[in-house]
Amino acid sequence: MRENVFQLRDVPSIRKNVDREEWQARVDLAAAYRLAHEYRWADSIYNHISMRVPNDPNFFLIKAHELLYNEVCASNLVKVDMRRKDVDESLHVNRPGFTLHGGLLIDRSDVNCCYHTHIASCIAVANQKDGLLPVSQTAIRFYGDIGYHDYEGITENLDERERIAKNLGNKNVLLMRNHGVVTCGKSVRDAFVRMRDIADACDLQLRLQAAGQEYFLPSKEVLETYEKQRITHDSGRGSADWPGFLRRLDQIDSSYRE
Repeated sequence: MRENVFQLRDVPSIRKNVDREEWQARVDLAAAYRLAHEYRWADSIYNHISMRVPNDPNFFLIKAHELLYNEVCASNLVKVDMRRKDVDESLHVNRPGFTLHGGLLIDRSDVNCCYHTHIASCIAVANQKDGLLPVSQTAIRFYGDIGYHDYEGITENLDERERIAKNLGNKNVLLMRNHGVVTCGKSVRDAFVRMRDIADACDLQLRLQAAGQEYFLPSKEVLETYEKQRITHDSGRGSADWPGFLRRLDQIDSSYRE
């Protein structure tokens, strides 16, 4: 049986070789993978969450391809140079993950974390002509902050990076038609919460549509008011929830911190 090198690493030596900021980034990113497992967003070993390395902005952290989400911990995240022209199996990072995450992090210096999933409700809404509708407060939070990208096949062609970045623009959410969703943020917390909210917003929209009844949509004035409120909310009291998510994980399994 092939040994899993990521489970056998000497954790103390890894922690000793990274600075405090990188270690905290590793803990937060590992927490994001564990939360994805708890929310049942993980697609076996596939999909990815990435984090720019603090004090080393041309590198990012990502899950080793072979690992399940609930096996990820701070010490077994892989550090990758996003400027590479290609990746091979020796890095334990698959090409689609490198293509998508490396490309977005290169293009958006204001983004430090990218979260990609194949949540079914998000794919369903991404495939609708009008995309996400402001049918709930959760959906309204994405007003003016969501882009769309047409399907081009498995995301392994580096040339697709430019089109993905263009379709995301300066927004923080990208619905990838026939594929999935990407959320971005300055922190792991921001990208995670946006993923949770976009999943809920898409699910609510599908439920309303399935009911077959007419529904109300807010006026443009109300949408623009909320857009302004969102900015202050997200930079203030709205960012106070991350420690609570970490406490929840600690109650389940604190090994993500190792």
